[in-house]
Amino acid sequence: MTPSITRRTLLAGGVAAVAAPGSTAVARDRTPPPPTWRSASVHDPDLVRSGRWSYVFGSHAAFARTDDLLVWEQLAGDGLAASPLFEDGPAELAEALEWARAETLWAPGVTRLADGRWACYYCACEGTSPRSALGLALADSVTGPYRDAGLLLRSGMGQGEEDPTSEDGTPYDARVHPNVIDADLVTDAEGVPWMVYGSFSGGIFLLELDPASGRPRPGQGYGQHLMGGNHARIEGPAVLHHPGTGWYYLFVTFGGLDADGGYNVRVARARRLSGPWLDAEGTDMSTVAADPDLPLFDDVSIAPHGVKLLGNHQFRTPTGGPGHGYVSPGGVSAELDPNTGEPFLVFHTRFPGQGERHELRTHPMAITADGWPLVLPLPYDGRSDPRPVRGSDVPGRYQVVHHRKPITPEVATPVEVELHRDGRVSGGLQGRWRPAGRSRAVLDLADGRHQAVLARQWSADAGGLRTTFAALAPDGTTSAGVGI
Repeated sequence: MTPSITRRTLLAGGVAAVAAPGSTAVARDRTPPPPTWRSASVHDPDLVRSGRWSYVFGSHAAFARTDDLLVWEQLAGDGLAASPLFEDGPAELAEALEWARAETLWAPGVTRLADGRWACYYCACEGTSPRSALGLALADSVTGPYRDAGLLLRSGMGQGEEDPTSEDGTPYDARVHPNVIDADLVTDAEGVPWMVYGSFSGGIFLLELDPASGRPRPGQGYGQHLMGGNHARIEGPAVLHHPGTGWYYLFVTFGGLDADGGYNVRVARARRLSGPWLDAEGTDMSTVAADPDLPLFDDVSIAPHGVKLLGNHQFRTPTGGPGHGYVSPGGVSAELDPNTGEPFLVFHTRFPGQGERHELRTHPMAITADGWPLVLPLPYDGRSDPRPVRGSDVPGRYQVVHHRKPITPEVATPVEVELHRDGRVSGGLQGRWRPAGRSRAVLDLADGRHQAVLARQWSADAGGLRTTFAALAPDGTTSAGVGI
């Protein structure tokens, strides 16, 4: 998204200084009134701000808005023909739909051009192949109606007797060329606009855009390859530049989107948009691809790579029943609050035992001492305790889930861990812990040093504020803890 568009102010997790160890993870819980949440159903949300409203645009021309990131208003559900984004979507976008042999749209990217017009980068995909089209539509209002400005990219050419020439002038090869969907727009630190895009097939790609027209600058073909290939299940890229760390963060979703597909959110980082994009173990993500000698959609080759931020998991309620949890979270939009500088993540998710039903969720993120963004365990609540996370808030019992690297439908369940006042860690994890500066801690466990970020968040399961943490392990997995 373009940095000039303002965002809703977040009070993300009460990030502040940590003092010496204290007594309990539920200390100073004053039980304030519970937040009011109402979600919407928008798959693959892309977030932009216009006036007092934040909007998300997603697959199948669905979109919603909110003025507080808590209560969402569904403006359109799934269905291109009925969506107010276009006066007559099926007719106006006939060229894209005909090429893709499709009747709907997939994950768009929306941004504002230098002249004030809104640009929607829409895409249509055949679904069982990389036969896709990515186009540009323009509007005077963020909610449309958008008018088609033509196709920008095609993929999947060369079927039957069709000319196989791709956008870079060579015959289209789905193992190395992209599937042209899932656009996200980003402006770099020098003010240059870019589009990052791609899904499965040849991987994730980057194109420089003309700031006036919003179209790719000529002569780039499909652009620069960033990661993936050989039909690796990596898609939905979203880029966030964090001025405080100087890093660009590339969020992607691994796996399959359905409830048993193991969708999960990962991140890599780079000093420049062109890369190299590295994970926490130093792997250059441009080398991460599926093994062509293994069955199609090989997950084993890609699973060890990228920092895994969020996957299938479920906490327990205080009485031991099923609590807060997600299945196949993904399709993310990552943003910075312009007033606080705190990052947050908007995504869609399914839920344990609820099939393919999906809703939006927003979570605050926090940055580790080593400059990695971690997703805090509980949703943005609008009322997080603004006071520092003190040492007295940290000791106590926690439910801790571990987001492991394998891509499976398995739902991670928590172990009980206690952080003691004397610095011991006992229970499901063993080791030592200590405060480490501004709402951070270090956990020295059997597998090495974990960098943790701390917050005070509202727990709907417990009906009050709880101390929470997210921690990055040496192997690029993360853990999420919620005070009991």
